[in-house]
Amino acid sequence: MPTFSRLTDPMFGSPAVLDIFSDAGTVRRMLAAEAALAWAEAQCGVIPTEAAAFITETCASPDVIDFDALAQAAVSGGNLAIPFVKQLTAAVTQRDADAGRYVHWGATSQDIIDTALVLQLGDALGAIESDLLRLGDACAVLAATHRATPMVARTWLQHALPTTFGCKAGGWLDALRRDLERLDRVRKQARALQFGGAAGTLASLGDAAPAVAARFAAELGLDLPDLPWHAHRDRLVEVATALGMLTGTLGKMARDISLMMQTEIAEVAEPSGPGRGGSSTMPHKRNPVGCAAVLTAAIRVPPLVATMLAGMTQEHERALGGWQAEWDTLPQIAALAAGALRQMSDVAGGLQVDAARMRANLDITHGLILGEAAMLELGRRIGRLPAHHLVEQASRRAVADGCTLRTALARTLAEDPKHAGLLDDETLDRLSDPAQYAGQSERFADAAAAAWHAARANHANHANHKKA
Repeated sequence: MPTFSRLTDPMFGSPAVLDIFSDAGTVRRMLAAEAALAWAEAQCGVIPTEAAAFITETCASPDVIDFDALAQAAVSGGNLAIPFVKQLTAAVTQRDADAGRYVHWGATSQDIIDTALVLQLGDALGAIESDLLRLGDACAVLAATHRATPMVARTWLQHALPTTFGCKAGGWLDALRRDLERLDRVRKQARALQFGGAAGTLASLGDAAPAVAARFAAELGLDLPDLPWHAHRDRLVEVATALGMLTGTLGKMARDISLMMQTEIAEVAEPSGPGRGGSSTMPHKRNPVGCAAVLTAAIRVPPLVATMLAGMTQEHERALGGWQAEWDTLPQIAALAAGALRQMSDVAGGLQVDAARMRANLDITHGLILGEAAMLELGRRIGRLPAHHLVEQASRRAVADGCTLRTALARTLAEDPKHAGLLDDETLDRLSDPAQYAGQSERFADAAAAAWHAARANHANHANHKKA
């Protein structure tokens, strides 16, 4: 398992991606790579067709590989492929002694391990994109439904100005749209066959090398790069960084939602269910357990991405340590990102929004949150700095007298003949309504939803074109 704990993997991973990077998932794709290689070489006249048939038939069953023996032998072999090829060769030889001679013909260990990883990434990114679409759709609903739902915008964790919850959800959504576009790009980049032989020259196949490589890639549905990339890991690192950014986006959402779930704020709540969010000792608790899992991933993934980046400085044509450092690291990144995405999809899809509490929280400061609106309105009449001084004076008065900013401002203006009558009651009422000072929040929410739907349609068109 990519995170090495069958107790916590279900909490922090997704079943589909955990299965893809399981021991069985890895071996299954290594067998697929060996079968495709044999068939490609047979079609190009490099090995006998009969031998390829025996090899592909043997590769069709993962049972031909003893996982425990494979793990133990890899300790001295230095990688999985060496004992893997030995076991596969023995299994093929049992079927046909001559066919056993052609297993892994012309390839090197890294060709099979990297190609299997590329196949795993293709499947994992497909599953991740499906959940990302589900999460984006949920956020698009929140943005549209609450485009005009007023709430407090907070800076430095303090009340700043009014906004709308639709605008906040639109911010999440717009980041998810960029994540979707990044994942589309890196998924295409990463589907590159690895096939270079011992030193990346394919000398073992002579003049047949280009044809075999092309057929090998076609058999697996992969792209054929211009040359092998044994020691050039940018494709895989780009996947890691894209998943790292996605996890960061999810962490931002989880941080916002968990803060909004605090008892004193209580503007949203994660979906409820039997056993969800409870405490072992406090019956009243409703903890943000989904957000906790996402934030855990957001903490764990960045150092793993850094490991992938550090591993790029590889020696000459084949790496000593950098390549090996990827084996567990990249699957963990994919599994944690997928798990965080699954958790946040569940949270956003069932998020309970308390619009009344949002509106009540806007009134906690008794109108002080609208001080900027009052200052700018006065500033049009007497200049910004004098207006700032007046509203600041009224704000202190409101706090001292325990009244609203509207009341304090009206009294402050009335007491000075120079300022009396600057703001009439209708204007003061308007300046006291948070919904009247949410700026472009509704338009921003609409723009985020529209951009998401356009990106989603573009994604679907590309997917349909690829299938065709």
